[in-house]
Amino acid sequence: MTTAPVDPMIGRLIDGRYQVRSRIARGGMATVYLATDLRLERRVAIKIMHGHLADDNTFKTRFVQEARSAARLAHPNVVNVFDQGQDADMAYLVMEYLPGITLRELLKDYKKLTPEQTVDIMDAVLAGLAAAHKAGIVHRDLKPENVLLADDGRIKLGDFGLARAASANTATGQALLGTIAYLSPELVTRGVADARSDIYAVGIMMYEMLTGEQPYVGEAPMAIAYQHANDQVPTPSSKNPAVPVELDELVLWATNRDPEARPNDAREMLERLREVEPGIRSSHRPLQTQATMVLPGGPMPVAAATAETRVLGAGMAPVAATATLEASDGDDTEALAKSAERRKRRGYWIIALVLLLTGLAAGTGWYFGAGPGALAPVPETAKLAPAAATAVLEKAGFTVEPAERNDPVIPEGQVSGTDPEAGEQAQRGSTVTLFVSLGPQILPVPEVRGAPSADARATLKDFTVVDPNVLQFSEDVAADTVIDVLDVDGKSVGAEYPELGELTLVVSAGPIPDVIALPSAEAEAALTQAGLKFAYLDPVFDNSGEIAEGSVIASEPTTEVVRQGDTINLTLSKGQDLVEVPDVVGKSMSEAKAELEEAEFVVSYSLPDLFLDLATVTSSDPPAGEKIVRGSTITIVGQLTL
Repeated sequence: MTTAPVDPMIGRLIDGRYQVRSRIARGGMATVYLATDLRLERRVAIKIMHGHLADDNTFKTRFVQEARSAARLAHPNVVNVFDQGQDADMAYLVMEYLPGITLRELLKDYKKLTPEQTVDIMDAVLAGLAAAHKAGIVHRDLKPENVLLADDGRIKLGDFGLARAASANTATGQALLGTIAYLSPELVTRGVADARSDIYAVGIMMYEMLTGEQPYVGEAPMAIAYQHANDQVPTPSSKNPAVPVELDELVLWATNRDPEARPNDAREMLERLREVEPGIRSSHRPLQTQATMVLPGGPMPVAAATAETRVLGAGMAPVAATATLEASDGDDTEALAKSAERRKRRGYWIIALVLLLTGLAAGTGWYFGAGPGALAPVPETAKLAPAAATAVLEKAGFTVEPAERNDPVIPEGQVSGTDPEAGEQAQRGSTVTLFVSLGPQILPVPEVRGAPSADARATLKDFTVVDPNVLQFSEDVAADTVIDVLDVDGKSVGAEYPELGELTLVVSAGPIPDVIALPSAEAEAALTQAGLKFAYLDPVFDNSGEIAEGSVIASEPTTEVVRQGDTINLTLSKGQDLVEVPDVVGKSMSEAKAELEEAEFVVSYSLPDLFLDLATVTSSDPPAGEKIVRGSTITIVGQLTL
């Protein structure tokens, strides 16, 4: 049984203040954790940007924008932002922690909500959104995932990651932002968003809450976007007859394809919602009577069908439409026949129009599904030869434009990538730029010798500094200081080197451990701890008496430059070499001298050498039988014999 990997952020202390406890959710740009603010002793939600996005200025700017946008709002229906900062390479955002669920999770459990529940939630959403619009902020990513339902009943709007200051027309300046199912027609067609784009998303959310499904579905995002741009959102009651007409009208008003026909901002829509709320809660619905037709042939009563529908436009003026069909006796038979003929002709026009629209839909479907407007993934061509990559792209339906760029990984002459990148969707027939590698850039190598190893690594950020460092022992260079920088061949690096090329730091490990006079076991332990090996030479006598027997009398490196893993030769002491003084008393001075020198003593005497053969030894110092160090001096005293 395998276990899930442990998130390395769990238990980490962010910026010396926020202790991460557990993970709450993970999104495309950041992960949200439950944390404890140790300074204020409270639980918070901390949002941490994904590490691979830290160098992307677009995402970092968007992340900081979320903090600034939310910090400008102080409203009970908007998630509070407490703090924002940077810890090492991590950008983070500290927010109010709300235990509970999202509106998306509620819809998954209950499919659809009652009108009363919908009104309650939309009242809170519109109130928070009205505060944002009043502050000049367009949310741009409204969806059920960003509506938080707390356990204590509070409803709050969160995730201002795509928010921007509103102007008359706020252009995104990039690909469509937000979730495709909630994008307004002007965002799809022109990439322009203002407060009315948020209102459109609110209308789609209301539709989904009342019916349990989104108004538009499709296999591809482009198909859904096409429907947003060209179709009018249907009334929720067409899917759920229990929806009151007042909510139908609100949805139609909010999702009008023309931004000018929608509420100007959330405050205007909120006021209308609160106007109709009492009628919805009392389950009051206008009576609708169906038209009744009576066939000719006798006295006929007048049958009337009246239905009143209020369509909310910019001025919210109700428009009354009344249709009355009257039938009388036989005098009106001719009029009825003419009316029937007109209806028949109108039916032909309707059929023709339906056929035309069907053809247009089929043509549009072909264009975006299999024709030139169809989207297709860009094939993977990295590391291929340019000719082979061009053939692959052209076979996939793209036009190829060659280009060159440096690449630190892909060898020169091979394809290093495309724009759009491999796997991204692009229209068939569009141009794909094919980049051929020029190999890595050749960069100047900064001088880091004499610097601490950590500083050297930071300075060499444009290269790949391998781990671990090579440790070299030195009497003259302080520990953890860079002695040299080696290239991939193990030689000192020159003034220039390829981008991301591998470099190795040679760092001082300090002096070789001093093991002289240490017992052999202690010497071995000291060298092993320093990462050195050891070997023993033949032991020697220490006639000085300073090194005890079995202790190190000599330590010699086996290489000129000593690095971890090298061997140190050790020589142990055998102690002092003691020899017994021979008995030379009674022998001639010359015989005594020869015998003592043969025993490796130094002989001292006072007679001239001319008389050595004529003199007899009378005493020696030290005397015979005493043990002394080999090589010591023995003084002999002689007497001439005539």
